Parts: sequence; structure tokens; C-alpha cells
Amino acid sequence: MRIELVVLLFAALSANGATQIVGRVLDPQGRIVVGAAVRLQTGTSNATVAVTDGQGEFRLDPVTPGFYRLTAEAPGFQSGAQDVSVIGDIERLNLTLPGIVGQHQSVVIEAKTVEPTVDLRNAEVFNRTLFTRDDQIMHQLNAGIDAGQHEGGGKSVEVRRFGFNLDHGGTNGGLKVLVDDVQQNQGTQGHGQGYLGALKALSPELIHDVTVINGPFSAEYGDFSGLGVVHIRQRESLPDQFTVRLQGGNFDTGRAFVAYSPDVERVDAYVAYEGSYTDGPFQNPGRYRRDNFNANYTRSLSTSEKIGVRVLAGSNNFYSSGQIPLDLVNQGLLDRFGFIDPTHGGRVQLGTTSMYYCKLRTNGDTFKADGFLARSLLDLYSNFTMYLNDPLHGDAFQQHDSRLQQGVNAQYTHPHHVGTAAAVFVAGSNFHENQVNVGLYPRRGRVPTGVTTRANAHVTNGAGYGQENLSLFRGRLLLGGGVRFDGFRFAVADRVDPDHGGTQSAGRWQGKGSAAFTPSRRLPLTMTANYGRGINSIDARGVVQRPDQPRIATTDFYQLGTSSNFGRFGISTDMFLIDHSNEQVYVPDDGSFEFKGPSRAYGYEAKASVSITRRLSLNGGVTKIGNAYFRGGDHRTYVDSAPHFVANAALTLAGWHGWSGSFRMRAINHYRLDGDDPSILASGHTVFDLGLARQLRRGVECNLSVDNLTNRGYYETQNYFESRVAPMAPVVARIHGTPGYPLTAMAGLTFRFRGK
Repeated sequence: MRIELVVLLFAALSANGATQIVGRVLDPQGRIVVGAAVRLQTGTSNATVAVTDGQGEFRLDPVTPGFYRLTAEAPGFQSGAQDVSVIGDIERLNLTLPGIVGQHQSVVIEAKTVEPTVDLRNAEVFNRTLFTRDDQIMHQLNAGIDAGQHEGGGKSVEVRRFGFNLDHGGTNGGLKVLVDDVQQNQGTQGHGQGYLGALKALSPELIHDVTVINGPFSAEYGDFSGLGVVHIRQRESLPDQFTVRLQGGNFDTGRAFVAYSPDVERVDAYVAYEGSYTDGPFQNPGRYRRDNFNANYTRSLSTSEKIGVRVLAGSNNFYSSGQIPLDLVNQGLLDRFGFIDPTHGGRVQLGTTSMYYCKLRTNGDTFKADGFLARSLLDLYSNFTMYLNDPLHGDAFQQHDSRLQQGVNAQYTHPHHVGTAAAVFVAGSNFHENQVNVGLYPRRGRVPTGVTTRANAHVTNGAGYGQENLSLFRGRLLLGGGVRFDGFRFAVADRVDPDHGGTQSAGRWQGKGSAAFTPSRRLPLTMTANYGRGINSIDARGVVQRPDQPRIATTDFYQLGTSSNFGRFGISTDMFLIDHSNEQVYVPDDGSFEFKGPSRAYGYEAKASVSITRRLSLNGGVTKIGNAYFRGGDHRTYVDSAPHFVANAALTLAGWHGWSGSFRMRAINHYRLDGDDPSILASGHTVFDLGLARQLRRGVECNLSVDNLTNRGYYETQNYFESRVAPMAPVVARIHGTPGYPLTAMAGLTFRFRGK
């Protein structure tokens, strides 16, 4: 089992320029590690060695600012090493060590912002869990994010956070999702602004870590970052040369993952294939087939310079139940897993090629750059209202999105001093371009019968940013500030009504600010304050057709928090206020517009973890919205379609006689589906999942996952609108829902050969 040690280094600058480094070694649950040997070494000098004491603390001195190699060893763990730069008053680093003897992992050191701004998820949860559905990746984040399937199939999840419904990730502030610096949110998409369907080509075994930023507090991120950022980073290599995982479960579910990672000097590489199939619990079988291919090649040009290329390609085809009327389910006229239109579903093909380069200089400066080229094709077949508008043929429609994307990112990091204070300056730029053929077509079966909308859209986004962070009073006060500018160009050639075409542009400045203060080293308490302005763009068709309306929506996010660690117990809390500007939403389901006024939400979060024993830990969190409403108007209208309570908890067992596993809970409360009528409510749910892993012998592991352990009957998403279920049936305003999976069991074997 892989175990993560977190090394927190606090470096105090002395009068002669030398640095005294004091820190602690912790495991992933925040538990101290006693007796760990920590070494700091240059290429030409002997190592400075320290051993953690009974409190997990160590001290290294004197250390002059410069370029070093840091290693750490602990009984039962494999050692690892990574180049680091000591720049002055404070260094705060995450050091990931391999785990127990006999297994190998790479070492990763990464700067981590002060809680509660950032959460970090390591690869363990993704590597040990048997996923039966691709959308379960979002369920593992446990960061106040509620995500659910909208049609019970392979379509992108609906995302809800901080009291707002973000649709598929791009409205009401947006949640920005990246994979290795490649933005996954697709603007001006055939099924919604900021669509996240490209995540379905991601294989969980290849995830190295996930960083979740709880607001728009980093100048590095722009469009769709108003309610936070999820940055997924994939591995550059695998710990073994051959990895095979085979798994199967109920509902005709099967999955295979096969990877080869060569052991070549100065090269990190792999090629991997993932194939899966499931029918799901639905009466209209899902027939959901996914095929994904991933590859990476990284060449170390020197100990401080590397270049690499990644390739990701995937395809998936699926049928789905669609959202079904819950009044018919409650009356026993329709099964919870039933359907009305059997033609729901879709097909997706996509591919991305990216290159990246990184150079670390001996003075600590870092330059990195990457670029990508992506091609995707989406056809989605839906019918939400059944026979509401066309009693004769039905309301079925096809949404089409054919897309070419290009992007380039560059960033320079410069550690320096402002007087006696250590500082880090980061500057960078982003460029992202989309050429899209997008349309909406009525259909019978899966054959188009006409054209409702069709357009060619060209969207360009260029940005530049800078951010400075200062460390004062020997690291007790951290101050940060940044600024970012995003410029957009929206060009649309309408193929149905040329008068709806045209070109518009827009731009927005975004400011960032943060502070973290630790009153006393004797008291493990840090107080934080953060502010950030985030943006989310508008569908290009809406911008061009309504040039008098806002073209870029803004989100102002204010946060006050605390974080502390008392031995085996850690806790962080924060309060937040979110102001969202006026926004227009282009509805690609029917080519109409929805106008939303300025809105506000406020609430609090709390997260805690406790190490019960050396092998057993408990952690959890809750996000509670005090209120979410639209500002202005002659009466108060509330923001609907998002829960005001999101909670998670996990009991985790690590390395006990070869066993590891977790017992996880996720919950939301019931929530409004109409801003004016409080009686129209979506039901909440509490779901328990279980995952277990047992190492049978060296290189062979048995895995078991049970989702929805209590077989809770619930709905992942619910929406309120009018529909007609048959040509002669009455028109009814009703709640429609997508059923969550019942108890689902999955068993598998994982084989790892020829460790490196």
C-alpha cells in the first residue's frame, strides 16, 4: 500500500544568510511519523541529516539558500528523492514517499497553499478503488461538490456547488476542470456552456493527484473558475513495468485496464488501454461502451530539465433512460428504472495531443510551458418533454458538437526577497482557441428530420497574469496578491439565419488577494482571508445575438477561515460570501435564452480528520449554505436546483495485515426546484460506499467495491418543468428525475509485474 508523508518545512533566515529549517513529517491523515530520517544534500557537499522526534519534528541547520536534493526514509517505507529549492523564510512542501517495502512509487514535491483554500487528493483513492462508472471520479473529490448523472447514461454530470447549479460545469460561476493544464470545460457546446464530457477519457489508475481550489483565488486560472478549480494531474510513469486490472460486477459490467511502463534511464513513460461495458440497472439497457487509450513520454534532459508528450484518445457509446416523471413513479405507473423514449443516449469520440517542458534553474527559478491540440465529436440524443410540443411525432432532438481546440500555457516562477522577506513571483499567460460546428436537430429515432439551429463558432481566449506572495515574521504572516486579464473574441456564422451571425469581443480584469497569519508557533492555529474575482464566459451564440447583454459573468468570492492541527486531530473552518453578476444563458436544448439577475450566496464549511490508530483514520467535511437568492426585484426569488447542505465522511484503513480500504458516505439535503414556490422540492439522499483491497502476494491484489451499500433508492438529479408523456396525455408541470444506481458490487484482480 502506498503511504504519503507530508513534510512541512519552516525556514527561518538568520543574520548571516543561513537558514534554519524546522518541520514535521506527517502521513496522509495528518499523523506524525516518528524516527523518519530527513536528508538535505547538494551535489558537492555532505548531507545534512535530521531524525524526527517524538512529536514528528526535525531541524536542519545551517542551510544556505540554494538548490538541494531532499530525501526522507522511515521504517517500513521506501525512500525517495527529489530536487528542491530553499529560497528563504519559508518552504512548505509535500513529499510523497512510496509506501511499504516491496512497492515503488515516484516522489513528488509540490507547493501547497494554506488551508482552507486548497484541498489535495493523492493517487491512492483512485488507484485502489474499482470504478463501475466514469462519473464516480467526481464523487471522490469530497470538496463540497455535488455531481450527478442527468440522464442515467454516459452524458456529462450535472455539477452543483455553494448553492448554485452549474449545469455541466460552466454557468453560475463555473467549476474549472483541467487535466494536465488542458481545460476540460467546453464553451459554446452543443449541450451546454462549459460541458465536461471529455473527462470520460480519463483512466483513474493514471491519476497522480488532484488539487481542488475552493474559489477563484489563484491568478493562474481564468474562465469558469468562479466557484473553484479542479486540477487533475496524470502520472508520468507507473511503479511497475506491467499493470493489469480485470474487474466485473452486476448489470453485465466489465472493465479491463492494461498498461506498460518501460524502465529506461532518464525516461518516464507508459502506454495504457482501458475498456469497459455496462448495461446499468435500467429497463432500457445502457449498452455503455468505453474505449480509452493513454500514453506519455517524458525525457529528462538533465536533473533540472525535462520535456514530454502526452496522447489521450477515447470513444464511448451509450443509451440512457432520460429524466422520467416522478409522479408516475410514485403512482406505480412507471418503474424507477423505466423509460418513456428508448432512443436517449449518445456517442463521443475525442483525442488530445499535448507537449510540455519544464526547466528548474539553480537559483530556484522555474519555467514551464505546454501546448495541446484536441479534436472531439459529440452527438447527444434527448427528449425531455416527450410529447409536449409535438403530440404527433414527439419532442426528440439531437445535439451535435464537432470541435477543434488549440491551447498554449506558459509560466515563470521567481523566488526572491523584498527586503528581508522571502517572496515568490509568478507570471504567466494562457491562449485557448475553439472552432466549433454546433447544431440542434429534431429527430425520429436517431435520424434528423430537420434543422432547428446550426452555426460555426470561433471563440478565442487570451490571458496574462501575475501573482506575488510574501512571507513575513519568519513565516507567521503570508501575504499574496495577483491580477489577471482575460480577453475574448466571439465569432459566429449562423447557417440557418445569417442575421444571427457576427463578431463581438469582451475583456475582464480579475483581482486576487490572500493572507494567512499564525499568532504563535506554540499554538497550532492559522487564520486565513481570501478574496478572488472569477469569470465565466457566455455561449458565443448568445453573445452575438444579444450584444446588449453581459458577455462575461463575474463572481466575487470572499472567504475567512482557520486551520489547525492538534497531534492526531486536524480541523479547518471557513465562512464565505459569493456575489455573482447578471448572466444570460443560451439554452442549447431549444435555442432559447434564460436571463438571470445578480445573485448572492453565503454559508460556511468545516473539515476535520482524526487518526484513531496508526492504521485507522476518520475524516469528513460539510458545506452549509445559509441562503442563496437573486438580488433586486420587488420580491425575493431564491436560487433553485442546488442543495444547501453537502457532506462527506470516510473511515480509512491503511496497511493492516495486507488489508486496506475505506467506508465512505456522501449526503445532500432536499432543495428547491422553483425560486418562488417553496413546496416544489427535490429529495435529498445519503449514500454509503465500501472499498476493500487485499494483497494476496507480491504483485497480486484483490479488490472489492460495493456502491450504495444500503441499496438506498434516490435520484442523482431532479428538475421541474412541463411535459406530456403520451400524445393524448395532459400537460403536467412535474418533477423529473434520474435514478441513482442501486447496490452495485464489483470485484477485480490487479496484477503488477517487474517493479522498477
